[in-house]
Amino acid sequence: MSRETGLSATLPPEGLPGLDPALSRVVAVPGFGVDVGRSPRWHVLDTGDALRRLGAEPLGTIIAVHGNPTWSYLWRDLLAASLRQAADGGDAWRIIAVDQLEMGYSERTSRSRGLEQRIGDLAALVRSLAPEGPIVTLGHDWGGPISLGWAVENPTRLAGAIVLNTAVHHPSEERIPFPLRVAGARGVLGAATTVTTAFLDTTLSLADPKLDPAVSSAYRSPYATTARRRGIGEFVADIPATPDHRSTPALERVSGGLGGIGVPALLLRGPTDPVFLEKHLEDLTRRMPWADVHRFEGAGHLLVEERPYAETVLAWLSDRVAPTLDSTAGAPAAASVPPDDSTPLWDRLFARRDDDGTAVIDMTAGSDGSALRVSWRQLADRVEQLAAGFHRMGVRRGDRVSLLVQPGPTLTAVLYACLRIGAVVVVADRGLGIRGLSRAVRGASPRFVVGEVAGLAAARALGWSGIRISASRLPSATARLLGVSHSLADVAARGASGVLPEPPASSDDAAVLFTSGSTGPAKGVVYTHGQLSALRDALGDHFDVHEDSGLVTGFAPFALLGPALGTRSATPEMDVSAPRTLTATAVARAVRESEAKIVFLSPAAVTNVVATSGDLDDADRAALADVRTFLSTGAPVSLELLRAAQRLMPNAVAHTPYGMTECLLVTDITLTDLEDAAASGQEGVCVGAPIGSGRVLIIPLDELGRATGALTTDPAVTGEVVISAPHLKRGYHRLWATDREATRDVAPDPTARWHRTGDVGHLDENGRLWIEGRMPHVIATSDGPVTPVGAEQSIERVHGVARAAVVGVGPEGLRQCVAVIETTAGARRAALADPSLTEAIRKSTDLPIAAVLQVRALPTDVRHNSKIDRSRLSAWAEGVLSGRTPSAP
Repeated sequence: MSRETGLSATLPPEGLPGLDPALSRVVAVPGFGVDVGRSPRWHVLDTGDALRRLGAEPLGTIIAVHGNPTWSYLWRDLLAASLRQAADGGDAWRIIAVDQLEMGYSERTSRSRGLEQRIGDLAALVRSLAPEGPIVTLGHDWGGPISLGWAVENPTRLAGAIVLNTAVHHPSEERIPFPLRVAGARGVLGAATTVTTAFLDTTLSLADPKLDPAVSSAYRSPYATTARRRGIGEFVADIPATPDHRSTPALERVSGGLGGIGVPALLLRGPTDPVFLEKHLEDLTRRMPWADVHRFEGAGHLLVEERPYAETVLAWLSDRVAPTLDSTAGAPAAASVPPDDSTPLWDRLFARRDDDGTAVIDMTAGSDGSALRVSWRQLADRVEQLAAGFHRMGVRRGDRVSLLVQPGPTLTAVLYACLRIGAVVVVADRGLGIRGLSRAVRGASPRFVVGEVAGLAAARALGWSGIRISASRLPSATARLLGVSHSLADVAARGASGVLPEPPASSDDAAVLFTSGSTGPAKGVVYTHGQLSALRDALGDHFDVHEDSGLVTGFAPFALLGPALGTRSATPEMDVSAPRTLTATAVARAVRESEAKIVFLSPAAVTNVVATSGDLDDADRAALADVRTFLSTGAPVSLELLRAAQRLMPNAVAHTPYGMTECLLVTDITLTDLEDAAASGQEGVCVGAPIGSGRVLIIPLDELGRATGALTTDPAVTGEVVISAPHLKRGYHRLWATDREATRDVAPDPTARWHRTGDVGHLDENGRLWIEGRMPHVIATSDGPVTPVGAEQSIERVHGVARAAVVGVGPEGLRQCVAVIETTAGARRAALADPSLTEAIRKSTDLPIAAVLQVRALPTDVRHNSKIDRSRLSAWAEGVLSGRTPSAP
């Protein structure tokens, strides 16, 4: 690959990976500021001629601005994707990707360019190359402030703004990120950025996975000499790190003007970026609260090289910007959701504020082993004190508050206090693991963190944002070590004579609840106050919960709903984030203490309760015999396990509702109905009919296992499960593309919200839903799509098999089915199964099984201990069957 060593503008060499040389132009642009009287020459990539050859009329022009030390090559995937879309008849956009002066293949001059000059340079180029029509700005790194600077100064032409990993403000009292401090240090700047390629090398090394050597060489190609790298050093020197820096006034004008641009905006971020941090994204969202945000979990500074960002940008342009440019189309139709007349979640708690009866029971609080009882009066008073105290210390509506406290009276009071003042509670449990939990909390960017010592220690060690508040009063030295500013006792004292603010609206966000992470990085699910109230009402109506019902729950999502339902509640002694720690005696003790008639457990908890039932004494069994309703949800529950739980609670009606973090209650089925369904011979797990006004539809699968058919309620049609309910989530937290995918092509009823669950199943002739697996686990064979659950059920009935997963290996469309099993005897290591067991497994199902592998344990999530990671197993099985030494999957 040739390297440019001169200082004039020139075209890039041919053969750069992914770059069409026909898009390159060198243009002379009348100068601005320091260039007045001359016309510097720019290199740009421009799709205008290519669109004309296609006969495609662009809706507008995207001005794409790179940062430091990249060049227009950064945007090559977007240019190519946009031309493919136009060729296929989709929306056409002209894209002009610039090489800023002193950078890339544009001219090197002797001029010094601060931020104001660069914004003016860009404006001159736009006037020259795109003098008419709507403009969408696009910027990465320091191309962000430059592109947004043009946006702020040209509101009449601006149609949209997109930025990736950038910032428009850095607090003057804070030091700039470490990599920039090092590069910009006196005595280091020139050596790191201009004399050597150190800064360029460091930036390119941030990509994960590492860049292909040819791509890395393409990024380096315009920066072959010290003279051609002068712009890199000037860019670093131009970072406005102090109030008196020459570019600070221009940056302040940009940041101060963003709130008035009034156009659709998209903020994309790679969260592992060590330069542009989460706080910079948080600052942008405060300035543009209407902006759509998508965080590509695991990606970093060079997001464009690590994730398919171009698809997201083009989809967003079609959804958000194109409709505003089509004068004949009008605004896109919004869902006509009926008015919400629900009462707030805390309504029944405060209705019982003069009641000295028990509201919440903490089974672990007493030092002598006794339970701690909190009355309705005490709980209501504590909630109001904390709410007023939080408000006095600066917690405001919309502020996110991360709760790192185990379920019990303390967490209950903090939760309802936050909801009452409109703060948004963030709940992510330890079942995600320290890495997953840290990723979740960082992504939520809480302003406040309320925690016990273990949670606060993690917050300090891992650098989580937010003012830290301890659940209990800590010794001064411990508080200083953990960075704790207040205790809940301090907060309550502040609120003892405080005044509560106006309550939030039902449409305001109330909570961000993180998924289990069993289907990828945990996602933050956003619920409004109205949706949480609808969940309370659906649960209370369907299961006939009233004041005297009493509730024992070992399932984290429902552990806090007792006060909302107006009934006493108890959480049994256990680690709620590890449900396998729950024992039968702990459940019985909680039932006895609370006189509960309803018991709510996760499948993993039920498994251990049944396994430890031999420890129950007569008093325990008598207490469990008083239970009238038993529920287990969160993952499929086997018929055998439900029967065993029923024997422990012989007078209870056993239910196994189907739901997910996005909609905690979708359908329900009782043990009696489940036994009836099992006799029908259908494949999958029957999860019953929709609860209340909820609805379930199916998108049929095509021959490759993709959900592409028309929505249907026809029986025996296998496809992706689509749901709607009043208590369905509002969306995902800062995952615009994920939100879009979850609602793609599903709007059968504009008066409702819909969600593609990612589960695959079918409806039967009675309208009951049967779950057959997850969409990513559908196996595309030469005979069509295969769902795994039915075959797994057959295999698990074979003597010697404890648990099974069916996965695919081989090329798409020709995949072969492989069974991976746990044996009842336990396997010491991963290996091919015994031939006789293999033969029995093959005979148990009509599905052709190419091989049977046995493992010590199938990989499952922590929260449920039942959601098998079939994608991971598939890759593992493919490796083993191709000759790799077997190891634990």
